[in-house]
Amino acid sequence: MTAKTITTTPIDGQKPGTSGLRKKTRVFMGAHYLENFVQAMFDGVGGVEGKVLVVGGDGRFHNDTATQTILAMAAANGASRAIVGQNALLSTPAASNLIRTRKTDGGIILSASHNPGGEDEDFGIKFNMPNGGPAPEGVTNAIFARTKTLDAYHILDAAPVDLSQIGTTRLGEMEVEIVDPVAAYVDLMRDLFDFDAIGRMIAGGLAVRFDAMCAITGPYARAILQDALGAPSGTVTHGTPLPDFGGMHPDPNPTWAHELMDEMMGPNAPGFGAASDGDGDRNMIVGPNCYVSPSDSLAVIAANAHLAPGYKDGLKGVARSMPTSAAVDRVAEALGIDCYETPTGWKFFGNLMDDGRVSLCGEESFGTGSDHVREKDGVWAVLMWLNIMAATGKSVPELMQDHWSRFGRNYYSRHDFEAIETEKADALMSSLRGKLAGLPGQSIGPFVVETADDYAYLDPVDGSRSEQQGVRVVFEGGARFVVRLSGTGTSGATLRLYLERLDTEHLDLEPQAALADVIAAAQDVIGIAAHTGHDAPDVIT
Repeated sequence: MTAKTITTTPIDGQKPGTSGLRKKTRVFMGAHYLENFVQAMFDGVGGVEGKVLVVGGDGRFHNDTATQTILAMAAANGASRAIVGQNALLSTPAASNLIRTRKTDGGIILSASHNPGGEDEDFGIKFNMPNGGPAPEGVTNAIFARTKTLDAYHILDAAPVDLSQIGTTRLGEMEVEIVDPVAAYVDLMRDLFDFDAIGRMIAGGLAVRFDAMCAITGPYARAILQDALGAPSGTVTHGTPLPDFGGMHPDPNPTWAHELMDEMMGPNAPGFGAASDGDGDRNMIVGPNCYVSPSDSLAVIAANAHLAPGYKDGLKGVARSMPTSAAVDRVAEALGIDCYETPTGWKFFGNLMDDGRVSLCGEESFGTGSDHVREKDGVWAVLMWLNIMAATGKSVPELMQDHWSRFGRNYYSRHDFEAIETEKADALMSSLRGKLAGLPGQSIGPFVVETADDYAYLDPVDGSRSEQQGVRVVFEGGARFVVRLSGTGTSGATLRLYLERLDTEHLDLEPQAALADVIAAAQDVIGIAAHTGHDAPDVIT
């Protein structure tokens, strides 16, 4: 076993975003591509000599091979120990938990989140800090800067490590500890939730369906829902992680989790349904004939979190991403706690949690979590809902009706326009920004524009400022729309249009109908069809 230094040249386009670096799998499989970025990560975080790292991923195609490369490079760069999920598997929240509880120096997570997997699909890699959360902008900037100057990487010339057996082995001078990827996470969930009460509810007749979408949460959901809580075999569907996710798009929304939606909207619907995504950090909650929007889910959890043992003393505060609906704001006001609005990206929540300001966070893109880890957590959200149901004796539809009766209903939807040519998407945003100053006071349909801006965020913890985080147009009375480009895709640009209107009287409208005037006003202002040629959204949630 010898450490080799391989001469290389910088590779263009290796700029990590808030979710790390995402490209097509074949790009990562190209000569030196993965190795260059891993070395840049190691250098960008100040080196890994003597450090302890967690390594694992969601099991998508190339996950196992990439893990072996990372281990060989960590050993050659002087890392003292690597803690690896068995068979190179770890959900993102489980990895965050291991980083925190084992007090490591960080971790490398292999995932492209909710994007499709396979040799011709997507792959991703990111570095999480010792707090368990995604690397902040200062670190990702340092990594990117290093990718532009890198002239060599270090790798151990050694046989692959057998990651199928739990235990400890060595790779050169580095210790490799292979751990059960599920056990520590299950223990954490037991500490936070009343498993006995949830188990009694299930034994009493609540039928549960959890769609793991052939992704990472299958083993976690089986261990908790079926093994620990007593739900029958078959409760977890699509429960085996597959390299191509079984051809599924592992994004837990009504469009892609259509099998679950068909069952939950049918005549023989179980009492509770849920789905999670590729790496386990997102969730969708569904009751019989009752879809729960992510924004509403965050608000209901905020109002009822005290019912779970881990949150019995109440919440320190809450935070939501700017595009997420203001439903949770109304709950925070009623509870007398602070509510923070941040840009999209879990790292912003991490700062607030580390500073003790908030204990519950959520994004409209099906991400919810708390300060138990520093990532959003799909299975955690499912258990929170089950705990609330067990404590109140109420169904999902009953909980939603009670919540809307108390706080009003923030009708909300997201329209995604996918695979837009980047130049056209940029031109649309530039044109829209040019209109902002002239919008306040204008009448658009039944609305009058109150404010219009390009959202900027000043972090109250570290003082950093983030610009151009999404264009907001707010109408008198509180209805609004938000437009932003997503950085989670690997081809073209995805334009996301967020739409919201509060109603305290009419609580049972169909959301798209309730938002029809807001949709028309947004289209009038933005001109999506004229700029992009897209007459209708590709996905509506």
